[in-house]
Amino acid sequence: MTSSGNDPRTAELAERLAAVTLRIEAATAAAQRTDAPRLIVVTKFHPAADVRRLASLGVVDVGENRDQEAAAKSGELAGVDVRWHFIGQLQSNKAKSVVKYASSVQSIDRVQLVDALAKAMAREQDGTGRADLDCFIQVSLEDDAGAHRGGASPADVEVLAERIQSAGGLQLSGLMAVAPLGADPEAAFEKLAGISASLRSVHPAATAISAGMSQDLEAAIKFGATHLRIGSDILGSRPAVG
Repeated sequence: MTSSGNDPRTAELAERLAAVTLRIEAATAAAQRTDAPRLIVVTKFHPAADVRRLASLGVVDVGENRDQEAAAKSGELAGVDVRWHFIGQLQSNKAKSVVKYASSVQSIDRVQLVDALAKAMAREQDGTGRADLDCFIQVSLEDDAGAHRGGASPADVEVLAERIQSAGGLQLSGLMAVAPLGADPEAAFEKLAGISASLRSVHPAATAISAGMSQDLEAAIKFGATHLRIGSDILGSRPAVG
C-alpha cells in the first residue's frame, strides 16, 4: 500500500477519517458515555482501492448496501482484514451470496428474509465453518412503517427477534434504523432507544443499536448508538459513473 504521504487519496481519507473520529469522540464525551460506538465506513459506490486505503488507516468495519457490489469488492479484497456489513434492503434470493462475505446483515425486516438467511447459513457453515451471522432488525421510525427508509414496524420486532433467536447460524445482535427524512433525529433516535429497551427486556444480549450517519451521528450517540454508519463525510461524494 502506498503511504498516505505519496498518495493524495489516502491523505484525503486520513484527514476526513480523523475529522469524523473527533466528532465521535466529542459526542461520546458530551453524552457522558465511556463506551465509544463502532464506526462502520459505508463504501458503496466507491472502488475497492478505497477500502484497501481505509484498511491501511486502521478501519476494520465497512458497509455495503448492494450485494453485487459487495460480493465483487470482498472477493477482490480477500486478503484485506476488514469486516463486511450488509446494510441495504436485501432480497431473499441474495441470501446465499451475502452469507459468503458478510459479518452482519443490518437490514432484516421480514420473516421470509430470516428464513432465507438461516437456510443459506446452514449450507455455508457446513462448507466453511464460518461464524454465526450477526443479525440486526431494521425498524422503521416513520409513522407509515417502511414507506421511505425501509424497515419493519416496531410492533413486528419481537416476532422477528424470536425467529432469529430460534434459527441456527444466526445471532440476534439488536436493531438498526435510519432517521426519517425531515424529522428531528433526536426524537427519532430516542424512539429507537425505547424500542431497543423493550427488545432487551426479552433478549438481553440484543444490545446493539446501529444508527447515525454523517448528518446525525451526534444525535445517535446521545441516544445510545453502538454502531455508526458513516459514508460521505469520510469518502466524499460518490464518484462519477462512466
